[in-house]
Amino acid sequence: MQTFLVGGAVRDKLLGYPVVEHDWVVLGETPETMMAQGFSAVGKDFPVFLHPKTREEYALARTERKIGIGYKGFEVHSDANVTLEEDLIRRDLTINAMALSSEGNIIDPYDGQADLKKRIFRHVSPAFSEDPVRVLRLARFAARYKHLNFTIAPETLALMQKMVAEGEVAHLVAERVWAETYKALNEKNPATFFEVLRECNALAVIFPELDNLFGVPQPEKYHPEIDTGIHAFLSLNQACLLSEKPEVRFAALLHDLGKALTPKHLLPSHHGHEKSGLKPLACLCQRLRVPNQFKKLAKLVMEYHTHCHRAFELKASTLVNLLMESGSLKNPENLNDFLFACESDSKGRTGKEGLLYPQAAYMKQVLKAAISIDTSAILQSELEGKAIGEAIYKARVHAVNEIRKKQRLEAP
Repeated sequence: MQTFLVGGAVRDKLLGYPVVEHDWVVLGETPETMMAQGFSAVGKDFPVFLHPKTREEYALARTERKIGIGYKGFEVHSDANVTLEEDLIRRDLTINAMALSSEGNIIDPYDGQADLKKRIFRHVSPAFSEDPVRVLRLARFAARYKHLNFTIAPETLALMQKMVAEGEVAHLVAERVWAETYKALNEKNPATFFEVLRECNALAVIFPELDNLFGVPQPEKYHPEIDTGIHAFLSLNQACLLSEKPEVRFAALLHDLGKALTPKHLLPSHHGHEKSGLKPLACLCQRLRVPNQFKKLAKLVMEYHTHCHRAFELKASTLVNLLMESGSLKNPENLNDFLFACESDSKGRTGKEGLLYPQAAYMKQVLKAAISIDTSAILQSELEGKAIGEAIYKARVHAVNEIRKKQRLEAP
């Protein structure tokens, strides 16, 4: 059996990155001979097998032919005569079209090593345009390797733009879009993922609600960057500095969707954008089948981020209502995620990155006061039903009000 390590594992070995997954290509075998050697078949669309001991994936060398639309519109051919070069040429980028033999030799028929040294993303062949998922994958690679100064080859960017113009990207299914987006949100520079999509005009197709923010002005006094789309990306960058959670990053990115709906005669003011953004957020989440935990936090941040910014001005009852709405009284971690996203919004403004955000510490004090009340007397009283909940609510408001008084006395 001739086996070769291929794809991302070879790329990351050459970059000095830790290799998480090992993908193997097998030459000269058939499904029958693989099964006979103890491998188990797992591939639905093409012949992939799990190693009997390591459980790593081994795929038979194959070729593909485009016969329909979207990423599923392929006819796969695999037999013992398919060569390694034929298998590699069907891959997306030259840096992913290299193989490593068992002897440690690199097989690089499409100059992937040269592009790796030049830090260039370049498509292997025109077949790149046959699979719209590759637009998302390249954008994700750009997010992962931005700190290494990778750039997209002009001819590859032009091909991506052509794919968008011809409607190929419109055939992406929700599951694949979200899978790549989720991975991108976990990368070092997720904003680059969305920047690349915008550069090739795919953002307007895949995330139109986000794309609509570009060109929408904000008051320069509060937002020196002015453009709302730029602010969204800056907020995402700040979220990456504050939290590794993709949910927080997602919420920070989308918190201002409502500003795209502000009537032109009211610009650059955006009164009420916290509410007007809820509908486009719901549409985006439904279309892409965004998981519930992402949707919940994004909705909370969108609706209440300006409340958080004005925390010191809010009434005790309003603060308690916010804690209840966020579910923080039962799960304090909810408040942390909410505060990280709100702080990202505050710092996601040109020249404002270094500002302190004392609202976060204050809101944590408020939560501590609200959950520290002694409910035993209320529960042991003669109150019943709703009256118990109302009494506990009043006790929390009172406790938070004491924190507000103390904060006012300590304020300079």
